[in-house]
Amino acid sequence: MYSKEQFAKMLDYALLRPQATRQDVVRYCDEAKRHHFASVCVFPFWVQYVARQLAGSDVKTCTVIGYPFGGNGRAVKLFEARNAITNGASELDVVVNISALKSGELAIVEREIGELVGSAQMQGMTTDAKRTLVKIIIETAYLTDREKITVCEIARDAGVEFLSTSTGTAPTGATVEDIRLIRNTVGSAVGVKAAGGIRNVDQALAMLNAGANRIGASNAVQIAEVYDPDVFLSESRR
Repeated sequence: MYSKEQFAKMLDYALLRPQATRQDVVRYCDEAKRHHFASVCVFPFWVQYVARQLAGSDVKTCTVIGYPFGGNGRAVKLFEARNAITNGASELDVVVNISALKSGELAIVEREIGELVGSAQMQGMTTDAKRTLVKIIIETAYLTDREKITVCEIARDAGVEFLSTSTGTAPTGATVEDIRLIRNTVGSAVGVKAAGGIRNVDQALAMLNAGANRIGASNAVQIAEVYDPDVFLSESRR
């Protein structure tokens, strides 16, 4: 069982509502610092501001690339990634080119992911001698199991640090079955982020038990505050 600190450090606090205001951004940053979450994930527009708000804390600045459908051209995604890193992002949640993947255009998918990983690593080292963490969102709701395995293998071989289930905009989000499939495909060297539709502690724990080691949630505060390791440990022993 995880301590409260360990549990909180596996939560990405996502603020990806189009109507989010500056006040919302400040509140999310303050709450993330108070709970010591892994990151605050925001639109690229807010990256520079969030990086300043989180400076000196243990919470990372995360942003989305190619959000929400992954249909931007490779050059556009590369520009987005470089710009985000320059503005202070240390984690990138990149939506894979779903359409290319569904079309069987695997060379396009491989090139895009490979160049994004290479560019992020180089840009991060050039900017502040730190490695920029890349998470590829595969959007499981739209993929067959074979397609999920294929894109996971491509991402793993390209050096991606994390694979994520969903943007939260698809018809369905994370499932225990998909987490197990992804974990079995990539092994222990690649992180797995469960995102999309995770609203309570029971769901979060189910994802972690299935093999996830990061949870993306817009209600991370409520999840973190409800979590009590003693309570959940005693319940698991019944």
